[in-house]
Amino acid sequence: MIIEDIKEIREGLQILINGSEGFACDKTFANAEEAIAEIPALQPDVVLMDIHLPGMNGIEALKKLRLQCNSTQFIMSTIYEDDENIFESLKAGASGYLLKKTAPSKILDAISEVYNGGSPMSSQIARKVIASFQHKDSIDEVDILTPKEKEVLKALAKGLRYKEIADEMHVSMETIRSHARKIYEKLQVQSRTEALNKVYGRK
Repeated sequence: MIIEDIKEIREGLQILINGSEGFACDKTFANAEEAIAEIPALQPDVVLMDIHLPGMNGIEALKKLRLQCNSTQFIMSTIYEDDENIFESLKAGASGYLLKKTAPSKILDAISEVYNGGSPMSSQIARKVIASFQHKDSIDEVDILTPKEKEVLKALAKGLRYKEIADEMHVSMETIRSHARKIYEKLQVQSRTEALNKVYGRK
């Protein structure tokens, strides 16, 4: 089933799906409210849902439908690649996330994939999800440092020299060198540049 407020897109998707062997789309909806009223009784295998709907948006609709459609898989569709919508959709229970510019054959592949237990995503979206996990790992790296070491690392990130950091923290330059050595050991790196790359993902 399809939930999409733009008539041309909604009808185009239905024609694509119904014209492809092994696929069927019996029902479409122009807004979330109508979909929520009818979909739970129909229990479709897959719902392709626009995020930016008039009235209730797709993410809020997804949260409500998830509670009533345990076996239905939801693929969110949008023209935007913004991080907030991606992760809000995934947290709400979406199994896939596609950009509207996705080629028709890829949309059919995504429906098949999600039906068979996969999590289809446009390559641009997948890259953002991976980047998020990489960033999370970077944050976790910092957790092994003491508060003082974190302070030194932030100062190193600003490009300050050991003497400038020592003056700023009111300690000796040798103390800063000692902190830096421990930071490098804990992060398993050899230099300031490597440490910043590992923690902040700088290129």
